[in-house]
Amino acid sequence: KRIQFTPDLLPMDLIGTYIFDDRNKDFIFKPGPLFGNIILADEINRASPKVQSALLECMAENQITVGEKTYQLDQFFFVIATQNPIEFEGTYPLPAAQLDRFFMKFDFGYVSEDKELEIYNDYLQINKIP
Repeated sequence: KRIQFTPDLLPMDLIGTYIFDDRNKDFIFKPGPLFGNIILADEINRASPKVQSALLECMAENQITVGEKTYQLDQFFFVIATQNPIEFEGTYPLPAAQLDRFFMKFDFGYVSEDKELEIYNDYLQINKIP
């Protein structure tokens, strides 16, 4: 599942929430997108630290606690995250506790202007664009 992280995202948008069921006169749990197998946390550092911390338990313990109830996640669960450079406006640094839960980090950087033109020209040629 892909989750687009934004500044207005709330922890319950990730983990889920209890909703009142009028028919049964009881609260039922509606799981959030973290109840998947492979989670793509897109632009993770655009969300507030409070929202980012919602990932800590599921990444470390393979479970999510909502209220007083703990839900086990699938055995095959992992998070892939993208982030914007920290210099961009509206980004928050990832806390050390969260960084520790990622297995690896790739920094792709940006290609040179010459390489960018080469990629562009290759694209035009491959797609037969005049």
